Amino acid sequence: MLLCPENTQYHPFEVVEIIFCPLKKNTEKMGKRIKNKKPFQFELVDNLTCFFLDLSGNQMDLISEAAFGNLARLEHLNLSRNRLSVSLGSNSKALRSLGGLKSLDISMNGLSNGAAELLLRNKSSLDQLKMTGNVLIKLSPSLFGESRSIRSLIIEDNLISEIAPQTFEPLSRLESLNLARNNLAFICDFTLHQVKYLNLSRNSVEFFVTPEDAVLYNIEVLDLSHNKLLYFPDVVNETTIQKNYFHANWRLMPLVYIDLSFNRFASFPLETLSLLNSLETLNFSHNCLQNINWDVRNYSDPRQVRQIIFHSLKHLDLHGNILTRLPLLFLKALAQIETLNLQDNSLQPCGMLSGSLSKNRIDFDHFCTAFGQLKTLKHLNLGENNIKILPPNAFQGTSLVSLNLAKNLHMLIHEMALEGVQTTLQSLIISGLNINSSGLSLPCMPALTEINISNNKLNATPSSLGCSPLKVINVRNNDFMTLNYSLVEVVSTNLTTVYISGSHFNCCDSRWLTVLIDMRVKLPDISQADCFTQARNLTMSEYLKSPLFYCSFERDGQGVHFGRMVVTLLFVTVLSIVLIFFSRKLCCTQGSSVV
Repeated sequence: MLLCPENTQYHPFEVVEIIFCPLKKNTEKMGKRIKNKKPFQFELVDNLTCFFLDLSGNQMDLISEAAFGNLARLEHLNLSRNRLSVSLGSNSKALRSLGGLKSLDISMNGLSNGAAELLLRNKSSLDQLKMTGNVLIKLSPSLFGESRSIRSLIIEDNLISEIAPQTFEPLSRLESLNLARNNLAFICDFTLHQVKYLNLSRNSVEFFVTPEDAVLYNIEVLDLSHNKLLYFPDVVNETTIQKNYFHANWRLMPLVYIDLSFNRFASFPLETLSLLNSLETLNFSHNCLQNINWDVRNYSDPRQVRQIIFHSLKHLDLHGNILTRLPLLFLKALAQIETLNLQDNSLQPCGMLSGSLSKNRIDFDHFCTAFGQLKTLKHLNLGENNIKILPPNAFQGTSLVSLNLAKNLHMLIHEMALEGVQTTLQSLIISGLNINSSGLSLPCMPALTEINISNNKLNATPSSLGCSPLKVINVRNNDFMTLNYSLVEVVSTNLTTVYISGSHFNCCDSRWLTVLIDMRVKLPDISQADCFTQARNLTMSEYLKSPLFYCSFERDGQGVHFGRMVVTLLFVTVLSIVLIFFSRKLCCTQGSSVV
């Protein structure tokens, strides 16, 4: 890999057999000795059987030259979080005696390029090397001149801005390379054909270019996230010969996972990525995509578009872009897609499309995305897309198991919107829509085990949930005063967890709560839940300590109120009778006087 001139995961250290080396010394004395900067010396119990030694986090700045002299069988040494750069001469000589080491961790020791090179002398057996959190600025061939057997190399979180030509050429066994969190800007000649895992995330990479040769790559995992990439290898504008090389190499590449998130891509490299026959997971989130333009043309007739297929792609993440629609040809290309994350875009689902190619259908397709084309789709995230209407049959034709529609404010859900997936859906999220109960109509979903209807204005739960084997329900932050007792009783058989905080429940109308408690359903947020009685507001936890006490007042109050009503009614009745009696008597008296 050559750096242009300019002025999710890594493999852990693998230890098959671990035999720790106990130190025969007082820890307090050892701490004092380190503090006083005296040579660090120790004796080992049965040192011939010692394979693993962990001296990390000891603030060591001086190791005596003979400290490791008797550790002939030591294979794994951890010296991270010390100060090895202080007494470099003595420390490097001490490490030089460990020629049989297989793994070495010298992370966070303040090591410069020269210091690291000294510590890596006589390390011909080294298989795994970790140098995270040092101050390396440049990588050169001399750094690994005496450690050519390295298979896993982690130099994360340094200051590397330059990689000299042929730096990794001596490392013919190198399979895993982690250079994340450095200052690399350009990768102009990536030639590490033997590497299987490459992490260049959180650098400042603007270009990543592979050479035009016929040598095959073995890379399986590539992480280029959190960079400044504008460009990715593309074959659209290449010559025929270059395309042939490119096609052959990329089709045979065993690349399974690519992370290109948090970059500056304004276009989607359709044809290039479609060549990767093994690609299963692609993260293209948080870029600058407004549209996915289908510019794949026939070789014989450039005027005609050509259908391509992503043969193995199962998981695609496009969230955090500016997409307004996904073209039909792109959807058809996702022949094996199972998980699609489109959160935080501006996509509008289409209703069910007819099979005809009429003009009306094509115009309709320009304004929405036909998810029904994705026959294998199981998990779809459409949260925060500003969807206004969820039309009928929006997902018919898919195999949806989970659907996230959260934070689409004031979205209208057609009563037939989930037609076609109501029998397969297991998880449904419709939180944060700001809708009321009259705007929420759900079908019977016999496979649904989890539903989230939080952060709305609901005062009643959909009765259709009674036919679902629900395990988890989230009704937080709504306008509930009570939950449907009959519904809760029906679904409580399978329930494991219910979230209820954020509503203003009636304490004395809480038979539903008694059912949940009796069925030992978990209520993780009950301490934040509130309820009210006629006399006061209180927390649900407080109410549950003495439910009869709090609600007896309400029943007594209701009795007193009823008594007052009876007395008032009797008083009004008696008063009416008296008035009628006197009015009649007055009339009779007046009549007698006239006569």
